[in-house]
Amino acid sequence: GMFDCPFCRTPMQEDNESSLAMVQKRVDAKDPVAMLFLGDKYYFENLGLEKDVQRAIELWTEAAKLGLSYAHHKLGNCYFDGEGVAEDHAKAVQHWKKAAMLGNIDSRNSLGVYEVENGNYGRAVRHYLIAAKMGESVSLNNIREMFVGGI
Repeated sequence: GMFDCPFCRTPMQEDNESSLAMVQKRVDAKDPVAMLFLGDKYYFENLGLEKDVQRAIELWTEAAKLGLSYAHHKLGNCYFDGEGVAEDHAKAVQHWKKAAMLGNIDSRNSLGVYEVENGNYGRAVRHYLIAAKMGESVSLNNIREMFVGGI
């Protein structure tokens, strides 16, 4: 049904322990989407888990190694903000670029923001245009704000 497990299509469990066991089974099978999902649960304290940013980063890193774009995006955000890892803008950009090349529009927008902050307006517009063509309205608004602001 509509609320079945997104990984195996079995009915979702009512209790956190059973739900975690189901997800962990998919993580053990090297399912990158399950890794991202479980990482989010650690990061946002869901399913009865305590917040554990380090564990979330470990799971997202493994998912990124398996090619999941949104895991790269989340890692880029962590490195940019220094959350759970040492602040490292070069690593953040590296993760956002990998995610963007895999089609992640949030990362493409983040690259645009980064380029604006560094005065690279032409590069920023290129990133924003790619994201806007993929349907990201925030990027379109960013372009508009740049031109209205005289940049």
